[in-house]
Amino acid sequence: MRKIGVLGAGAWGLALADLLSENGNDVILWSSSALKAENLKKERPAGAPKLQITADLKEAAADRQIVLFVVSSVYVRSVAAQIRPFIRPDQIVVSAVKGVEADTLYTMTDILREELGNVPIVALSGPTLAAEVVMRHPTTILSASDDPEAAEIVQDAVMCDSVRAYTSDDVKGVELCGALKNVIALATGISDGLGFGFNARAALITRGLAEMIRLGKAMGCHEATFAGLAGLGDLVATATSTLSRNYRCGHFIGKEGYAPEIAIAKVGQVVEGVNMLPAAMKLAERYQVEMPIACAVNSIIKEGADPKETVSELMHRRKKAETE
Repeated sequence: MRKIGVLGAGAWGLALADLLSENGNDVILWSSSALKAENLKKERPAGAPKLQITADLKEAAADRQIVLFVVSSVYVRSVAAQIRPFIRPDQIVVSAVKGVEADTLYTMTDILREELGNVPIVALSGPTLAAEVVMRHPTTILSASDDPEAAEIVQDAVMCDSVRAYTSDDVKGVELCGALKNVIALATGISDGLGFGFNARAALITRGLAEMIRLGKAMGCHEATFAGLAGLGDLVATATSTLSRNYRCGHFIGKEGYAPEIAIAKVGQVVEGVNMLPAAMKLAERYQVEMPIACAVNSIIKEGADPKETVSELMHRRKKAETE
């Protein structure tokens, strides 16, 4: 039995805490809200009656073999700084957060490394819609680390009848996939909302993946990662499912014509693809990589461009070979 602290009580944090507790681990779930923590104690997930819940960060992080970050990407640095006094070198710190910090262009594990120092760090990613994990539908996930032992410990912690976990050593590639696929999911949501159908959705997923691969290769990631669970797998799940908050946000914009801030409010959860847009634009510029779909989404979300006109501009870009 492993002692695990899960930091973040959103849908994904709850799903992971529930799963890890049912797997026989000693799990404590941290919420930043004392009120939410008290309410969760009264309404624990059905599969995890032994799940502990707290609003005390020290209680959730100190003396835990694994400390799992599931907060929004914009809060990873501040939460990491708060738990720094409680973390020992023999603990494993895991990021299940998908994003890139806009100012520094650091991935989540980069931030954790900077804030927490020399501890084993793992990125946990893949096609893992929270609602389906809770329902114990068959799911695959990736445990990525430059520390093979740490990756395997996390792999073992999440493995069960409904979850099959794999390991990877391409941490940056796994994290980049997880962050960028949210931007493409906004695009497919907008397209579906506009009523453009399956041909357009397939084109956006395929060409969106090409953009992800171009940037990943420029950043030294393994191309195979983008064809795997963290890349194509997570992209398909996020860009086609109404369970995806990024897809739903885009759909509200395309179908209802909502302004982005209204669409985000309608989703009622953090939309990480929106948070990722500034970093995506900076990365494309830094590495001189063409990313027309990401740029189109940015123009709609951040600059107020008309979605239909933006699609027309995409369709009238210069002709080229597919492999360019």
